Amino acid sequence: MCGERVIMGEGLGAINFGKLLTLNETAAWLWQQAQNMGDFTIEALAKRLCEEYNVTAEEAKVDVAELVAEWQKVDVLE
Repeated sequence: MCGERVIMGEGLGAINFGKLLTLNETAAWLWQQAQNMGDFTIEALAKRLCEEYNVTAEEAKVDVAELVAEWQKVDVLE
């Protein structure tokens, strides 16, 4: 959308633009990883983050947990 990476909920959630998330490069990469994995865990995404970026396992787990919480907040995850 306008050159930005965004995610939004489906159905009525998509109408509420207050629930629109703009993703930075890393968050967009994690979103793609999560989609490719289907059912994913925070630990599995954190592991992929460590493999791709120079980040410790502890940092990755905290960052992924915060990001997943944001995804849940805007109803893009079940």
